[in-house]
Amino acid sequence: MIVLGLEGTAWNLSASLVSDDEVLCEANSAYIPTSGGIHPREAAQHFASNIIGVIREVLSSTDPRSIEGVAFSQGPGLGPCLRIVGTAARAIALRLSVPLVGVNHCVAHIEIERWKTDLSDPIVLYVSGANSQVLSYRQKRYRILGETLDIGIGNCLDKFARSAGLSHPGGPKVERLAQEAQRYLSMPYVVKGMDFSFSGIVTAAQEAMKSAPLEDVCYSFQETAFSMLVEVCERALSQTDKSDLLLAGGVGANKRLQKMLTVMCAERGARFFAPKSEYLQDNGAMIAYTGLLMLSHGLHTPISASGANPNFRPDEVEVLWIKGS
Repeated sequence: MIVLGLEGTAWNLSASLVSDDEVLCEANSAYIPTSGGIHPREAAQHFASNIIGVIREVLSSTDPRSIEGVAFSQGPGLGPCLRIVGTAARAIALRLSVPLVGVNHCVAHIEIERWKTDLSDPIVLYVSGANSQVLSYRQKRYRILGETLDIGIGNCLDKFARSAGLSHPGGPKVERLAQEAQRYLSMPYVVKGMDFSFSGIVTAAQEAMKSAPLEDVCYSFQETAFSMLVEVCERALSQTDKSDLLLAGGVGANKRLQKMLTVMCAERGARFFAPKSEYLQDNGAMIAYTGLLMLSHGLHTPISASGANPNFRPDEVEVLWIKGS
């Protein structure tokens, strides 16, 4: 089976063709704001201007008649962006007379990384711009064991970075500055059971910049926020008695977060996995591959139910392709 996947939830417009065995091709067009963070209307305009070219690029590598399904990111994400991608996916599916499948963006991050790491049943730490969740598969769903109570860690990093005068995306710049720090500054550490909160640490970091070097603030910000995530992941491993931890989502490219999770897993005899950065960031291959899994198990999306779903949660998805409990 060959499936065309279209990703477009926030900043990266991506199209990809995936077979049962490999990613056949991929094309991307990233929206980079001139100032501030992501502007939904501007991002959607970028998608509308570039989506035909991105799709043509991947279709030029194969006979369109070999495509057996069209998958698209249905949510969660920015509504204007999701609508552009959804409209294109519907048009292509109707033109080719193939099934359409709306894919949950969060589940797609997990599935492409399970595929590339060959993991069967890990605890998943999913960290991206707007999402921060710890998940575990159970009875045909990805159950959310813990999540942010306010903003996602990616948006948290970007919001702090903007206040420090750093351009978007701010996460990588905070990571680089943190490597030059000299000392740790106390920051709010908020873990409530299996959930965590990041809004307070942004305010504290903004205040700390008035009297401390930016490098020290970046380091302290990262150490505190990531420690909160590590604590909840360790508790999830303990409570579920699972032995594998998988890192998913764009913030997962942060080397310091990977190191902290590696140390924690080693200390408790668990295994830690993080795929290549190309699969951590938003990409069309993850949508195509998850769409392939869904179509292979009889799941598709009628046109009437294919509207954008900006608040689409991963635990709403019926996961039929994983065997076991």
